[in-house]
Amino acid sequence: MKLGIDIGGTFTDLVLLEPSSGQLFFGKTLTTYPDPTLGILNGLKELMSLHGKSVAEVNTIIHGTTLVTNAIIERKGALTALLTTAGFEDVLEIGREMRYDIYDIFIRMPSPLVPAALRKGIKERVDASGRILDSLNEVEVIETLKALVKKGVRAVAISLLHSYANPSHEKKIGKIIRSQFPTLSFSLSSEIMPEIREYERTSATVMNAYVQPLTGHYLSQLKAILFDTGFKGQLHIMNSAGRLTTVQGACKAPIQLLESGPAGGTMAGVFYGELLKKKNLLAFDMGGTTAKASIIRNGQPEITNHFEAAREKRFKKGSGLPVRIPVIDMIEIGAGGGSITSVNHLGLLTVGPKSAASEPGPACYNRGGELPTVTDADLVLGFLNESYFLGGTMQLKREKARAAIKKHIASPLGISIEEAAWGIHRLVNDNMANAARVHIIEKGLDPRLFSMMAFGGAGPVHAYHVAQQLNAPQLIIPAGAGVLSAMGFLVSPIATEEITSYISTLQQINWTHLQKKLDGMNKKGRQFLKKAGIPNTRMSMKVLADMRYAGQGHEISVSLPGIKLSEASIPTITRAFKEEYRLRYGRDMEGIPIEAVTWRVLVSGPLTTLHPKQSVVGKHTLPLKGKRKVFWGKKYVDTPIYDRYLLKPGQRIQGPCIIEEFESTTIVGEKGIVSCDKYNNLIMELL
Repeated sequence: MKLGIDIGGTFTDLVLLEPSSGQLFFGKTLTTYPDPTLGILNGLKELMSLHGKSVAEVNTIIHGTTLVTNAIIERKGALTALLTTAGFEDVLEIGREMRYDIYDIFIRMPSPLVPAALRKGIKERVDASGRILDSLNEVEVIETLKALVKKGVRAVAISLLHSYANPSHEKKIGKIIRSQFPTLSFSLSSEIMPEIREYERTSATVMNAYVQPLTGHYLSQLKAILFDTGFKGQLHIMNSAGRLTTVQGACKAPIQLLESGPAGGTMAGVFYGELLKKKNLLAFDMGGTTAKASIIRNGQPEITNHFEAAREKRFKKGSGLPVRIPVIDMIEIGAGGGSITSVNHLGLLTVGPKSAASEPGPACYNRGGELPTVTDADLVLGFLNESYFLGGTMQLKREKARAAIKKHIASPLGISIEEAAWGIHRLVNDNMANAARVHIIEKGLDPRLFSMMAFGGAGPVHAYHVAQQLNAPQLIIPAGAGVLSAMGFLVSPIATEEITSYISTLQQINWTHLQKKLDGMNKKGRQFLKKAGIPNTRMSMKVLADMRYAGQGHEISVSLPGIKLSEASIPTITRAFKEEYRLRYGRDMEGIPIEAVTWRVLVSGPLTTLHPKQSVVGKHTLPLKGKRKVFWGKKYVDTPIYDRYLLKPGQRIQGPCIIEEFESTTIVGEKGIVSCDKYNNLIMELL
């Protein structure tokens, strides 16, 4: 059996898969602070006990975590030093010399993770072609490291000028650390991000070194805890691009885990898109802390290599620490079930980005939280059942929610509690719909052509109104939507991406030299997968190139046909680039040479194929459980409540209605008609 574990800001989700039958078993429990492994153990115990399973039956566990992101945001990594080429010590401080908001006179730029006193220049020099101009002074390296160790440094980032072209000096420093300073963890930029652009490469390498000791300790501890429960199989980790890596790979390059949790949901969308023959989907994920939207186009997730961590202004591009890693491209807003609502100094209703998380949680959790949240509003409106939250394992307090909304929202605005709750619900939907619309349009695409798939604990509660605003042709709520990110872990491939920079116009490329590089990267990737237990016959390879018109400062990623490239490939590569360029910018350009900058080789294992079947845990004999008063914007209406587990394939239900399950609740408005397919997914048509 395979088990997926996703730790979120509010809940820890678990999905157990029996591959032979396709049977799925779902679990959900509160995330525990400060030690999230306690939540994992709680959820594991509940899941196994409920379904009569044993941890010993599980041979693969796949885990996604926010550990790396949180450590960088909260500045809780190890004391880290930077070794760089003499004269480049301040590259982290200088950055790109750009202000992310030119009108903000109180602007705050992100502080480097390494203070100036721990950024040391080493005498050495390599030019852009990889030719050594000045040899590495190894004596200076040793003396510098001794001084850093005395200052309590636990991790070292090594980022030398042009090391992407010739990594020999970085490797020598790594060898010195390994032999003479074995307690130091270290990261080489030529391994973490072997690309041009000193600032981005150095930033990524420093970030990786900063979280290495913490990640290594956490994963070792997690592995030990799991083995104590009887688990004897393999532990894999989800990375930001929707690919699985080994514990060893995660410890070496933890920076790849920055967005591991959200990536799982998108990969589940890829799986269900293939299952339902939907090539174009908008994946809408709303959990306890944030809401996210990502695009699946032609059956594949949109991948970007431009990402920022720990933004000074959360949703302001340019205000964070840059890291060029492959990550699923998604838009995020601070609007989850636990997002705190308030009235600002202008007398306007606001939602997020602060979250009540699981401690103390929304007011209705009755765990000490006193501020109103989105979940409190949904409970007051009647969308949530106070006696059936998490399948009845967690009792909500409606009066606590009403009191919090009255005190902080309704009374200050001079409106009723129901009007305040409806305002919160609408505002969240508007914010998410607007963000998703912009995200799609910026890529030159039409939102009306994308069916929407909603998941996350709060996703199905808000999806109907979001899809309605986007004019989506169809809304899909998969089985187990409340834990779908963990489900996505189970259907993602083990994969690794090797990178090299080789800058040249297509007409000037030395194709023999390039193919040698690509073959070497392919070999390295296959060796990694072989160690993960994937046979060579089940591996696949894909070549991508970051390309631009000569003279441009930024590239677009282009998937290239075939794995053997030569001069004869130029017309095909040109055509692929122009198609991608036209899609993004609505035009292409003639008479300007096309330049390739960075080459990527993706080596992947096989995708998991299954026909999912959800374990039935319904407690009723008929699908219709009864009726409940629900506030639909103007007044309370007696609304039918259905047990999702008892809906039959092909059964059609006209809204308004509410469909309840253990992990989530689906809202169907009056203009929705919902039916259940053979995989127990809810398919909603919007009139």
